[in-house]
Amino acid sequence: MLWFHNARLIDPETGTDHVGTLLVRDGAIAERDGPCPDGAQAIDAGGKCLAPGIVDLGVQVGEPGAQHKESLRTAGLAAARGGVTTIIMRPDTSPAIDTPEVLEYVTRRAQARTPVNIRAMAALTRGREGREMAEIGLLLDAGAVAFGDGERVLRDTRVFARAMAYARGLGALIVGHPQDAGLSAGACATTGKFASLKGLPAVSPMAERMGLDRDLGLVEMTRARYHADQITCARALPALERAKQNGLDVTAGISIHHLTLNEFDVGDYRTFFKLTPPLRGEDDRRAVVEAVREGLIDIICSMHSPQDEESKRLPFEEAAPGAVGLETLLPAAMRLHHSEGLGLPQIWRALALNPARRLGLASGRLGEGAPADLVLFDPETPFVLDRFSLLSKSKNTPFDEARMQGRVLATYVAGRQVYPRGADDA
Repeated sequence: MLWFHNARLIDPETGTDHVGTLLVRDGAIAERDGPCPDGAQAIDAGGKCLAPGIVDLGVQVGEPGAQHKESLRTAGLAAARGGVTTIIMRPDTSPAIDTPEVLEYVTRRAQARTPVNIRAMAALTRGREGREMAEIGLLLDAGAVAFGDGERVLRDTRVFARAMAYARGLGALIVGHPQDAGLSAGACATTGKFASLKGLPAVSPMAERMGLDRDLGLVEMTRARYHADQITCARALPALERAKQNGLDVTAGISIHHLTLNEFDVGDYRTFFKLTPPLRGEDDRRAVVEAVREGLIDIICSMHSPQDEESKRLPFEEAAPGAVGLETLLPAAMRLHHSEGLGLPQIWRALALNPARRLGLASGRLGEGAPADLVLFDPETPFVLDRFSLLSKSKNTPFDEARMQGRVLATYVAGRQVYPRGADDA
């Protein structure tokens, strides 16, 4: 048994933030604000924040096929250090997670090699090629939590419609990447003055709006459960709002990078800032922050996409897109608290409670009976990030040498401490 006291409890379910106690028994939360029972290990939180562990929806892991970029083991260690207690793994592996056999292989490897929970999405189409629907029913039985083709846009609307209709009958969640594939092909910046001055191939934010409109039309037709992995521009928000008002089973997410960075951070062709979709203008960034504040955008994730040095040390147009984020998600999210005025329960609703609810997981909350997946953190501690100190195999973070605020002190999974901050982590 663990009894946390003098802890600032961040509860996204009730929207409260107050100092209290929390009792953990048999891997689950047993009691709030009660006395210390006999035999319990008392842990003085020192007034620091105790919150549900982060549920990170949309993490790319290189295993199988690209272990040199990120393995299940290193992803798990990075997650524990970052306060992420549940990784939702994307299906963009090699081979893709498109059969029960690959899914079961990944699940077994994850259980043996990682200190945190790992659940996997499965590919919506075979090989993520967009031509033939994967065996959704068998994959669902094997433990897939959602279905999508990662950052590949499913171009064939007929195939997408059939997959949605089939998934609707099974109650499966579809995760889409809303972009117009033709307009966004080859683009590495958002259309505007900055892209023109830098001479970068650019795409209008309308490509995201058009892709979302198509996906939402299919949702309306099939009544499928749908989650847009990234909504990053203001022009897409009205369509999302209308879909929710019309009763469609739709949610949306966004990466922490699109919430805290804008197109000017690319600077002099810094490839660590090359993302999919590309970073947007400041007006768009402010609009999506407000959408998170209002609850229109439901989920914040890292969109952890490891790339090795050879993939990033190229001209900006040729460099691979993506950034690691498991270890920087929490301190970057503190920018939303310190600079944008979002409350910690509000932030944790998007980081933990909403993704857990969307996937049917019991975690993400501090209520009695919930799994004791917890993160103890100090939201005030300042530090300068050194990318070479990251536990991820790949070091492609846009926050290298950035001044950040907020550090994880300890992470617990089912009441077991999987990350303690020691002297070597200072």
